[in-house]
Amino acid sequence: MHGALWGIHTRTWFWIAIAIPIFHQTYVWLIWRIELYQKTFTSRYGVSRSFKIYVGGFVVLFVSRLISIITLAVSSRDTLLMNLYFSYLLAAVIILVVIYLFYSIKQFFTIERAFGIDHFVKDYNEPYVKGGIFRFTNNGMYVYGLMILYLPGLLLFSKAALVVALFNHIYIWIHYYCTERPDMKVIYGEIPGN
Repeated sequence: MHGALWGIHTRTWFWIAIAIPIFHQTYVWLIWRIELYQKTFTSRYGVSRSFKIYVGGFVVLFVSRLISIITLAVSSRDTLLMNLYFSYLLAAVIILVVIYLFYSIKQFFTIERAFGIDHFVKDYNEPYVKGGIFRFTNNGMYVYGLMILYLPGLLLFSKAALVVALFNHIYIWIHYYCTERPDMKVIYGEIPGN
């Protein structure tokens, strides 16, 4: 890997950008599990306060994911050989899909549910959503949401940033199969599509 930003080598930015999603998903796993099975925070502080604190940590870590990829893309810019028009067209399609996803979350799914309110509210029982982007997949956030992380690599032509974006996309599915899917069985008694 070639390049540097603010005197820090691209290799260091790369490993920072890999470490943040690992830390983020560990944070989510830990909070979700202790809330779902033991109600550790909600029993002390109530649902509203506990959830707000959790969401604050979640947002900081997710934004850190994006910032770390942007920093990596700047550090390693122009390392990807790709047609300029194709790259920008792909970025434009991703932006449209992500906008539609956020609209679908706000309109049909709710922001609270996207963050995992079902782990904090005892006997949470809302139906699965089939509106908006969720008509096409049961898991729109994991399929389409992390596409936003590809934008820095595409716009700055950074191989390293695209590799980290792909890692994020694969790693979120590990989270789904190891954390969210088993939790959905406990919360809802079933998993959509099964």
